[in-house]
Amino acid sequence: MDYLSPMDRIARIKAFLEQNPKDSFLRHALALEYIKLEQLQEAKTLFLALLNDDPGYVGSYYHLAKLLETLEERDAAIEWYEKGMETAKKAGDNHALNELRAAYEDLVF
Repeated sequence: MDYLSPMDRIARIKAFLEQNPKDSFLRHALALEYIKLEQLQEAKTLFLALLNDDPGYVGSYYHLAKLLETLEERDAAIEWYEKGMETAKKAGDNHALNELRAAYEDLVF
């Protein structure tokens, strides 16, 4: 199995995004790659844009809020956990809801 470096993975994802710039899955994957490289502001920008364009993309709420915790933006993290819980509830995604609630409670209580 070929191992791709993080920069290779980023280049591949960006190439796919050129054909489909609003693809939520690809944007989410790219943000996660940026987190691995500790390019946290780039990841934050991507997650915010993704959720602005596709607020129903439940999986990004958790990762954005965790990232905001890392950036010591506690109030913003709480806000995104709350938005994520509301979105997961509407979508009937109990797994995501429980994951978001647990992280939220760890931060708040």
